Amino acid sequence: MVARLSELFVRTLREDPADAEVPSHRWLVRAGYIRRAAPGIYTWLPLGLKVLAKVEQIVREEMDAIGAQEVRFPALLPREPYEATNRWTEYGPNLFRLTDRKGGDYLLGPTHEEMFTLLVKDLYSSYKDLPLALYQIQTKYRDEARPRAGLLRGREFIMKDSYSFDVDDEGLQASYERHRQAYVNVFDRLGLEYVIVRATSGAMGGSASEEFLAVAANGEDTFVRSPGGYAANVEAVTVPVPDPVDASGAGPVRTVPTPDAGTIDDVVALLNRDFPREDRPWERADTLKNVVFRLADPSGATSVLIVAVPGDRDVDVKRLEAAVAPAEPVPFTEEDFAATPALVRGYIGPAGAKAAGATYLVDPRVVAGTRWVTGADAAEAHVLDLVCGRDFVPDGVIDVAEVRPGDPAPDGSGPLTLARGIEMGHIFQLGRKYAEALGLKVLDANGKLVTVTMGSYGIGVSRAVAAVAESSADDLGLAWPKALAPYDVHIVVAGKDGAVVTAAEELAVGLEAQGLAVLLDDRRVSPGVKFADAELLGMPTSVVVGKGLSRGVVEVRDRASRDSVEVPADDVLSVVVARVRG
Repeated sequence: MVARLSELFVRTLREDPADAEVPSHRWLVRAGYIRRAAPGIYTWLPLGLKVLAKVEQIVREEMDAIGAQEVRFPALLPREPYEATNRWTEYGPNLFRLTDRKGGDYLLGPTHEEMFTLLVKDLYSSYKDLPLALYQIQTKYRDEARPRAGLLRGREFIMKDSYSFDVDDEGLQASYERHRQAYVNVFDRLGLEYVIVRATSGAMGGSASEEFLAVAANGEDTFVRSPGGYAANVEAVTVPVPDPVDASGAGPVRTVPTPDAGTIDDVVALLNRDFPREDRPWERADTLKNVVFRLADPSGATSVLIVAVPGDRDVDVKRLEAAVAPAEPVPFTEEDFAATPALVRGYIGPAGAKAAGATYLVDPRVVAGTRWVTGADAAEAHVLDLVCGRDFVPDGVIDVAEVRPGDPAPDGSGPLTLARGIEMGHIFQLGRKYAEALGLKVLDANGKLVTVTMGSYGIGVSRAVAAVAESSADDLGLAWPKALAPYDVHIVVAGKDGAVVTAAEELAVGLEAQGLAVLLDDRRVSPGVKFADAELLGMPTSVVVGKGLSRGVVEVRDRASRDSVEVPADDVLSVVVARVRG
C-alpha cells in the first residue's frame, strides 16, 4: 500500500530544537523521526522506526552469517549477578538502581555480560557444546550525567551485544576474528566512513580491545593515525618510553625564588632572565607540572592522586578517566587545598606529594636520570635539577598526558595525526573474568573442568541511525543512503490539476508493484512546502510530477547530489526502478 504523507504520523519543524548541538540531533527532530521525551530519552516515530529497523536487519543478517544465535534478556535485572562481578559497585552513579515492593534490589541493564554467562552456565557443561556465540538487540540504560547530542549520548539506547564462548584462547581468537569481520561487513553496508582503532577495555575488562569509529567532526572520541597504519583511540595511545639518562654530571638540587610566577610560562621567563642555562634557554618541557585530583572509587572512598607531566603538556582528562576506571578523578578544589596544607597550590613538588599522603604518578617520559624544574612545596619558589631516581622516586607511571599531532606513533610508523569520531562498535577479548566470577566451567576432552573464555562485542544500533544522519545530512536536511531510507522514492504532487494528480497516483502504484517503498506527498499545501519537506525527509530519490507533465516530462531528483533530470513521463517508472536498484 502506498504511504501517503497526508496520512503519515509526522510533523516537520522549521526551527531547530533548542537543545540540538549536532546536525543529526537537529535534523532527526525537525524531520519528525524522533521526539524528545526527557533528557537523553527519545520516542521513535514511524519514519525513525523504519530506519532503525533497517539498521537492526543489517546487524542481524551479519551476526546470523557467522553462526551467532539471537536471544533476548529482560532490561530489568537482579542485583546478585552484578554483585558477584563487583559491577553493582564499579558502575557507580551510571547505574539505574531500583527497589521493588518486597525490598529486592534491581537495576536497568547497561550491558549483559553477567546474564549471558549465567545462561550458558545453566544450559551447557561440555566442550562439545562450544564454540558458541549468542547476541541480542535490546534497550540499555545508563544514567549519563550530561546526556547530549540526541541519540549519540542518551540515557536509553538500543544496542546489539554479543558474546562468544570458547574452551581455549585459540578458540577465542577465532571467534574474535569472525566478529571483527562481521563488524566490517555491517559498517560497510551502513555506508559509513569508519576506522578500526586500538582501544582500552574500561570497566568491562579484558584485552585485545578495538573500536569502530565513524569519522565525524562532531564526534566525542578523538583518535590518532599514522602514515604507517597505526590507529588508536586517544585513550589507548602509549608513549614511547625513553631510555634512562646518565645524570652523574647533574649538580645538586637548588631552590630558587620565583616571585609572581603564576604560570609555567612565567616560571620559564623568570629562569631565563635570572638563572639562565649555559647550553640553551629554559623551555616549558624542562618543567614538571603536578596536577592534583581527588580520586573517588565507586564505593565512595576517596584518595589524593597527583599526576606529573612535562610542563609543555596538559593532563588529558579522558585518558585519565580511562586509566583509573572504575574510579573517577575529580579536580582539587580550593576547599581541598585548604584541607591539605602540604600541597602548596602552584608550587607542588614530589616531597609535598609524599607529605600529603598522595599517590604520585609520573608520565612515561619522566625516566630515571631526567632533570626537572618543579615546585619547591613553598610559595613563590621552585627547585632546579631535581633528578628522577636520585632526588625522588614516583609511586608509578601513568600515561595520560595529551597526545599531539606530530607525536611519534608507538610502533615507529610515523607522526600521528588527530581526528574525531563517533564510537559505533567495540569488541573485546574478555578472557575468563566473568566466567571465573560466575563459575562458568565445562568438561574438556580429557574430562577436566576448565573455565570458559569469552569475547564481548557491541554495536550501537540507535547510535548508528544518528551517525549515518551525521555523515550524510547537509544544509537542507537528511540524505539517507539507499540501504537505510524509510522509503525508496518520494513522489511530490506539484499541482492541483487532475492529470497531475492522476499521473502521480499511477506512478506510485506502478513503483510499488515493482517492489519499491513509495511515499506520496498528496497534501493540500504549496509546492514550496512539499519541496522543502522532500529535502528535509531525505529519501534518496524523489519524483516531481507537476507542470512539466504538460510537456510529457517529470523531474527525477537525487537527494545526495541534488542533481535533477527531466524524464519522459512514459519512461519514468523504468528509470526510477533502475536508479533504486542500481
